[in-house]
Amino acid sequence: MELAENLNKIQVLISAACERSRREPGSVTLLAVTKKQPPERIREAAELGLSLFGENRVQEAKLKIGMCPNRLRWHLIGHLQSNKCRDAVHFFGMIQSVDSLGLAQELNKCCEKSGKRMPILLEVNVAGEASKFGYKPEAVLRDLKALNEFKKLEIHGLMTIAPWTLEPEKVRPVFRRLRELKVQCEQELGVPLPHLSMGMSGDFEVAIEEGATIIRLGTALFGDR
Repeated sequence: MELAENLNKIQVLISAACERSRREPGSVTLLAVTKKQPPERIREAAELGLSLFGENRVQEAKLKIGMCPNRLRWHLIGHLQSNKCRDAVHFFGMIQSVDSLGLAQELNKCCEKSGKRMPILLEVNVAGEASKFGYKPEAVLRDLKALNEFKKLEIHGLMTIAPWTLEPEKVRPVFRRLRELKVQCEQELGVPLPHLSMGMSGDFEVAIEEGATIIRLGTALFGDR
């Protein structure tokens, strides 16, 4: 019941944020963050209609994905080390945390070996926090064309993790900057990029108002770990 109630509250808030920003609720996808959540909780969420799930660590995903319904889609949302690329390519349908040319190169190699194409998001450390991974905004533009040359990788957009705050309005400029950067990337590549993955349990409403297409929710959905 608790999970169903939480999901209902979230859906109401998504709809309200979309209405404020004159967007269709269907333009926002809820990704359920399953870090430290057991397979039975994931199955419960799937029974409520959720189909997109995200894991922070490849090792944890390897243990859990096989115990969950086959129809679920999985994204890697945490930092990826080069030596975990082969497993990441095998287990995930999208990698949201590509943060360097070297990592992209290794991913491309693993995709070539497995005969798979991998949609990716470029992680951007918009706020420049030393504790977080991600490209600096100017470095994304510097590497963009080289990243786009990898035959087995498809750039689908950008991702960021905003600084933690009790006042979500304070991080609006972070989300706005990511949206502006996406426009710059689209102009550079000459193609639209469909996704902005931004907004977590404490700030997803502001992220939606600033254009998020994927919001990553753990605590708001499953409760405190």
